[in-house]
Amino acid sequence: MKKILFFGLIAATTLGTIQVNAQDKVKFTKEQLKMMDDDLFIEMFTGVSSKKTSTVILKDGRKVEGSATDINRKKGQIYSIDIKDASGKKTEYKAEEIAEMYLPISGMAKASKVNSYFGNSKNWGRKSLNKTTNPDEVYVKNVKASLKNKKEEKEFLMQLINPDFSSLIEVYADPIASETSSFSVGGSPSFGGGVTKSYYVKKGDDVLWLKKGEFEDHYAFLFGDNEEFMKNFPYKSIKWEHLSYLVAEYTNIVSGQ
Repeated sequence: MKKILFFGLIAATTLGTIQVNAQDKVKFTKEQLKMMDDDLFIEMFTGVSSKKTSTVILKDGRKVEGSATDINRKKGQIYSIDIKDASGKKTEYKAEEIAEMYLPISGMAKASKVNSYFGNSKNWGRKSLNKTTNPDEVYVKNVKASLKNKKEEKEFLMQLINPDFSSLIEVYADPIASETSSFSVGGSPSFGGGVTKSYYVKKGDDVLWLKKGEFEDHYAFLFGDNEEFMKNFPYKSIKWEHLSYLVAEYTNIVSGQ
């Protein structure tokens, strides 16, 4: 939480220099754009270690601990998990029974993320390597959602990727999301691209599969209820890559009013 509060303080001082032109666009300084480009979301992990303890909190308040021996997914989202307790007994728990879970990250999953980090130069400026390599577990919550906005709503367990600024808008990882294209020259690290193109977003009781190509269509749903935010960050002035910054700043503005 300290990181987000510090971030909000910087934003409050720098945004005072914003200039608005006749086209309802905002001109940001290089320093502001650099800050907006930082990826504040937690890294998405799907690889779970069966050698470490997973913690499952059921809706009835019971806590179950043990090793995750099998995780069943639909379009990347968890709909059931098998937990083996200390006695060796295996029990299946469905998403409808679970409120939240803490799942240990496998070493292989971490190694894959490190390779991906160094494999694309764009990551070096937007993401923290420390944030990629240091987490021991991921936090997932029960979410009732329509996968890809096409199917009937069902309960799934999704990884919350903005826990430090999720009081108004919750953002969940899309494990099968594609990324923007990148290019490489002569085996060097890739340049450009590497930006996740979809997430699941919850605001109030509504859950939306948010795609890069439909960001403008849903911009008002996300932020349109705050006049100050919309004045400071009209859609024509921002990019999809700024999503984590925008969610954090919207939370700071609304919470401070």
